[in-house]
Parts: sequence; structure tokens; C-alpha cells
Amino acid sequence: MKTVLHKADTRGHANHGWLNSHHTFSFAAYQNPERMHFGVLRVLNDDQVAPGNGFGTHPHDNMEIISIPLEGDLEHKDSMGNVATIKEGDVQVMSAGKGISHSERNKNTDKEVKFLQIWVFPNKRNVEPRYDQISIRDIAKENAFYQVLSPNPEDEGVWVHQDAWFHLGKFDTGSTDTYTFKKEGNGVYAFILEGEVEINGQKLEKRDGFGLWETDSLDFKSLSNSRVLLMEVPMSLGKIGR
Repeated sequence: MKTVLHKADTRGHANHGWLNSHHTFSFAAYQNPERMHFGVLRVLNDDQVAPGNGFGTHPHDNMEIISIPLEGDLEHKDSMGNVATIKEGDVQVMSAGKGISHSERNKNTDKEVKFLQIWVFPNKRNVEPRYDQISIRDIAKENAFYQVLSPNPEDEGVWVHQDAWFHLGKFDTGSTDTYTFKKEGNGVYAFILEGEVEINGQKLEKRDGFGLWETDSLDFKSLSNSRVLLMEVPMSLGKIGR
């Protein structure tokens, strides 16, 4: 088994006033050659957007972009004509494919919006752009990991053009769970949203990131009330569509 540990305070940081963002991997002005990606997981940004502010219309292509709101209401508009608002308990996915433009704005004027912005390299290039969002409130479980993203449109959660599976879990102190990898050659990057946990003997705190690969499962224990995101992705960049 191989592992990589990214403590919360080692992340890149940019505070633009309207946007306060922490970057697990190289992004914009934060460039660290040792922190470019974890397999096909390219971006993991922990964003806070000031009331009434947001990202103006900008383009993307050939990337699977996942947004997971943690607090507040985030309004989305795109060049396909979609207008939607996502909030805590939702998951949003956008397959940029051959090209799409979109904007994101904090719909509230009295509180911040906090969300994770996650980019995954796709295994197919120049697909037709696509947008989707779902509520995960009905599939959420207590003290167990539950799936919120997969490669299969028929599975629980949203789907992406990549052999990736995301799971969320909310745990009470002392709870345990085991996660079995879905596909050989994949790795799992765990991101601690709240609390303190232990994964395969490694103690982790809020906003720490921990990657594991060349193994087929992980053992999880919650050392306090916690919330965790597991992102299983191919480790080979050969899995990126050309």
C-alpha cells in the first residue's frame, strides 16, 4: 500500500475578498509540482464565497466538474440554458466535454456559501456537454459511507465519464466502517470535512487529505463526530481520454 498525506495547513490559499479558497492541488496562482493531482483527481478546492458574489461566466472543456455545497445556496447558470440553485444535501455535476460556459453566484445577501469544487479528468474527450444535480438527502445513511457519484447513470448519485466513485459519510464518535475499492488500479483520496478520524491507522483532522493506492480496501474509525468524503479514482493518467 502507498499513501500520501496532505495536512490542511499545507494547502494553497488565495483570499480575493469575495472568494476565500484553499487548494489541495495546484490551481491558478498556487503551483506546486508535488501537488498536481491524485491520479485523475485534478482539483479539490474548498471555496467560501461572500454574500451576493460569485464567479462570472467562464469556459471549461474536457473536464468532469463536481460541486458539493456545504453551507448556503449556490446559483448556477450555463450556456445550455440551465438555471439552478444547489444547497447542502445536493450534488452537482457538469461534463464540460467539447465546451461549456457557466457562472456560479452566492444567491444569499446575508451569509457565505461554502462548497467543494472538484475536477476529474474524463476518460472520453469532446463529449456532448451535460449538467445534472440531485438531492442526496434520501440516500444518506448514518455511520456508513453511501455513494453519491459513479460511472453508471443507473447507480445511486450523479455519474461522470470516468471510472470514479464518490462516497460521503457522517459518523458518530467511535463508529467504524470498511470501504472496498470498486476497481483494480484505483486509489482513494479521503477528505475530512468535519471532526477527527483514523484511516488505516493514520489519524486525520478537519480538512486533511489522505490518499491510498495499491490496496483494495480501507478501514475507517471516527474519533469524534465527523463527516468524510471518499473519492475513488483511477491512478493512471492513461485513463484520461485522448
